[in-house]
Amino acid sequence: MRRSVRRVKNIKKSSHYPRLQPLVAIQETMTIPMYEKQIYDLQQLLEISRSLCSTLELDKLIESIFYIVMAQMRVNGVGLFIKPGIETEKLSLGKNYTGLELDSTIKYEISMDSEFYEQTSFYRIPFELKEMNSSARNTEEFKMMSSLKPSIVAPLVLKNHVNGYLVLGERLALDDESASFSDYEKNELFNIASLASVAVNNASLVEQSSTDMMTRLKLKYYFFNMLTDKIDAAYLRNEPLSVLMFDIDFFKKFNDNYGHACGDYVLQEVARIISESIGASDMASRYGGEEFTVMLPGSKKEEALEMAEKIRAKVEANDFFYENQHMKVTISCGVSELSMTYNPVTSAKVFVDQADKALYVSKRNGRNCVTFADESIFN
Repeated sequence: MRRSVRRVKNIKKSSHYPRLQPLVAIQETMTIPMYEKQIYDLQQLLEISRSLCSTLELDKLIESIFYIVMAQMRVNGVGLFIKPGIETEKLSLGKNYTGLELDSTIKYEISMDSEFYEQTSFYRIPFELKEMNSSARNTEEFKMMSSLKPSIVAPLVLKNHVNGYLVLGERLALDDESASFSDYEKNELFNIASLASVAVNNASLVEQSSTDMMTRLKLKYYFFNMLTDKIDAAYLRNEPLSVLMFDIDFFKKFNDNYGHACGDYVLQEVARIISESIGASDMASRYGGEEFTVMLPGSKKEEALEMAEKIRAKVEANDFFYENQHMKVTISCGVSELSMTYNPVTSAKVFVDQADKALYVSKRNGRNCVTFADESIFN
């Protein structure tokens, strides 16, 4: 069992995690009076609150919540059901889990008009599945949740509504200790879930307000803000950074020949290909019209050119099929790299402008190709 506990303690840490000690440390010190433990836990809760409220990137926030829950509650896995968008009335697990075993044949969703949701909305406190009544046990949501083998489930409550669920995996009990949760621990989990609910809601609002609704990529202003931060980080840590800019070749013809709905379809498909091609730490945006930008933290010139060429080739090979019409779509690309020696750029606008200039070299050279922004383009 010590090996499993060590797994929880060795979760990758980063700057957005709070500086907290697992609850294990307190429980191993049996001589500390209960009131001192309560003061300690309140201090921990304050650190957790500061951490979650300062993180507005949804992916990083969820990662931070997982670290906190696994460390504080001593579980080997955790999942988070949240609304994937404002237009849906379902809570989805998606990719928001770690340490849990999923069944590929099961759809991990909870309808907000289901008996399962209604019953948990009524109680709104951490619960074990065995506590639910027979009407909820007969639902597909109950069967789905049971397949995750949770030790406990904590609803995320905001403004008197449940807007998500934290699902905790197997409990890692210490020697001579019950694996079940005490009332004190359930109350602590309730507090963590309450903080997580507010933080997830805030991050989701930022996510929605910074996302282009048609392509589901980031908006230009958000991309520039994040690129500014990444430029500062690149200088601070002496790490590489590259930017790509794409433009759909002869885009106007799709609107003129097939209508604006076809043009929207082409934009969405190209955005999908870009999004599916880049890594988790990369960021793509709809720069404007039919132009797209991609930020590649940690990528040097060679890696950036490889990524640009991969995306270009995927678009060219893709079958764009709209209203019984097979269409050929190509894109042109410009690539720029931040370099401490030959390109010490400090402005996000200048950085993107360099990629833009390289993009137009690609267009002058016949389109459907990739150009790197070297010294000749800077001058």
